[in-house]
Amino acid sequence: MYFFLTHFSFTDVCYSTVISPEMLADLLSENKTISFAGCVTQFHSFAFFVTAECHLLAVMAYDRHVAICNPLLYATVISSRVCRQLVASSYLIAFLSAVIYTACTFGCSFCGPNQINHFFCNASPVLKLACSDTHSNEMVIFAFVAINAVGTSVIILLSYICILRTVLRMRSAWSRSRAFNTCASHLIAVSLFYGTIFFMYLQPASSHSSLDKVASIFYAVVTPMLNPFIYSLKNKEVKHALVKCRRRMLNLGQHKRAVSARK
Repeated sequence: MYFFLTHFSFTDVCYSTVISPEMLADLLSENKTISFAGCVTQFHSFAFFVTAECHLLAVMAYDRHVAICNPLLYATVISSRVCRQLVASSYLIAFLSAVIYTACTFGCSFCGPNQINHFFCNASPVLKLACSDTHSNEMVIFAFVAINAVGTSVIILLSYICILRTVLRMRSAWSRSRAFNTCASHLIAVSLFYGTIFFMYLQPASSHSSLDKVASIFYAVVTPMLNPFIYSLKNKEVKHALVKCRRRMLNLGQHKRAVSARK
């Protein structure tokens, strides 16, 4: 379980790092430029790590399915060799998909304006600069995003349906609570990640560029920032610190009300 979480954290850091430094540099600089090669590299790296994260989330859902539904077979089904194969296949599929995305995005003819209405080199704003017809390219990108996003989300959904059926058959309240605690962090991460992915890509070229930018910032910056916090909520020390913080806030609020009442 922690093996997959390590690679998930790695992809989180990587795809955020691909975007954030350049975005911050553009905010601080008047010269907001990037070379064509830099744009291609940024997009390819981003597409690779985002697609890898999709598949890693599906692998993590399957891992939890085996751990809860077949705990006695877990060590056999999810062996070290199987873990390595699942992670390697996730990266391989992500690499091939990123190559296709990049070829479809930058394989067009560019002869007109060169200003991207976005804070990084994403497919939709880059394709708007093309001189040639981009309909077929957009359809290929849409199809592969649908295969990767919908395919992995179906695996996650089926895994959690099986988990829910198993949990409902448990007689012990402690066992049910433990099973839900095991899945809670992953479910929150899946909801944040796939919500913005579906909003961004599983639609035709959007005319709402401002909404697209907000969604892009959310899954490129906010989600990777929240994931470490989400997965640390199971840690006892973190829970204890949050309880102490909540108590201090309540005490502070009561103290302020008491002071205002005296006045």
